[in-house]
Amino acid sequence: MHWIWLFLVGLVIGIVAKLLMPGKDPGGFIITAILGIAGMFVGDWLAAKLGIMVGGGLSGFIAGVVGAIILLFLYRLVAKKT
Repeated sequence: MHWIWLFLVGLVIGIVAKLLMPGKDPGGFIITAILGIAGMFVGDWLAAKLGIMVGGGLSGFIAGVVGAIILLFLYRLVAKKT
């Protein structure tokens, strides 16, 4: 059940990140969910480096969205060069 919840939360975070940063991005809902899941890890890592306490709830969601936006931005930089 934990994996399903992680996938669903990642999907929502990925959707929010793509809505906040519109543009042409690859993939369907699976890639969007992976983007959101990876964004949660990046956001949590970045918050820890900045000394910000992130738990579950709204602060974790916001950190995940920020992380997903960073990953989306980096993807677009790499995709433009190729």
